[in-house]
Amino acid sequence: MADSVRERKKSKKPSNSNFKQQRLKAWQPILTASNALPLFFVIGVVFIPIGAVLLVASERVQEHTIEYTDCKTIDGQQCDKFFDNVTNIGKTCNCEVKFDLVEDFNGSVFMYYGLSNFYQNHRRYVRSRDDLQLNGQLKGKVTSDCDPFAKINGTPIAPCGAIANSLFNDTFTLKWLKQPSKPVTVGLTFKDIAWKSDREVKFKNPPGDLKVAFRDYAKPPNWPRPVYELDVNDSDNNGFQNQDFIVWMRTAAFSKFRKLYRRIIRKGDFETGLPKGEYQLDINYNFPVSAFGGEKRIIFSTTSWIGGKNPFLGIAYITVGVLCLVLGISFFVIHLKFGKRHYSNTDHGLQLREM
Repeated sequence: MADSVRERKKSKKPSNSNFKQQRLKAWQPILTASNALPLFFVIGVVFIPIGAVLLVASERVQEHTIEYTDCKTIDGQQCDKFFDNVTNIGKTCNCEVKFDLVEDFNGSVFMYYGLSNFYQNHRRYVRSRDDLQLNGQLKGKVTSDCDPFAKINGTPIAPCGAIANSLFNDTFTLKWLKQPSKPVTVGLTFKDIAWKSDREVKFKNPPGDLKVAFRDYAKPPNWPRPVYELDVNDSDNNGFQNQDFIVWMRTAAFSKFRKLYRRIIRKGDFETGLPKGEYQLDINYNFPVSAFGGEKRIIFSTTSWIGGKNPFLGIAYITVGVLCLVLGISFFVIHLKFGKRHYSNTDHGLQLREM
């Protein structure tokens, strides 16, 4: 008697419940012509107009791109080659590019910088950061993910990591050549170029005076100035809350990308946007790209109700809609031709019978 009780206690058999014995009610959809074909046609009829609307909205976005990788100084020296001389590392190469806008850019105008052949999506690069440090929690230690940009001669780096060390640091001044002898400087602002969640949650400065807070930390090797002096013109835009720095730290998914640099201040001659005409872009060229075969560009763009220029979304909707219509028609023809036949057993063997 005791042995049987002991065996029942050691039994691994699940209890006799609907859940453990897998007797719960289930529903399994069975696709038939009557419910599958209408779905294909509905998706096709709905997606194609949506795609067309998205495509039209994207086409209404105005864009102008200026390539400046091979920008030259007044004396004809190419700025990207300027940094091949090691004695020029840490210096600035100044150049200018003139371009024409053939039409008015009405509404809010945004200024982006673009890079090609720069792989921010590399696994080690993406991990090379210390999120606690970027949140203002300076504790004298940095994560090993930041190696080899974690310390310099035993002194921790702030901000540490490869992403921060490779910060894009070209700067630009835009002028409208309304009159060649009297260029008008276009107002640019960095306000709100970074995501609100990044500005208010992920990136925070340590409390107190920034120079004191970072006195025990070294600057990244490629930076000309420490983090508390990133913006020499606006003290509120320094430290980990510098918006250019925040924008750069949100890594791109592809090797060719663009990031928001500035917004055009709608004031004075630019109340309605950028008027057509000749412009001049003065460039402080600090970010060489020839070492990795990269390219640089500046993009001016307006927006629509769907955001910036993005034809892919509209094309994707139209493609899926057309594909569904083609498949729906094909399956419908197949159903009409073969859908009413089935096999049945008779005294003369297996025969094909029409319903």
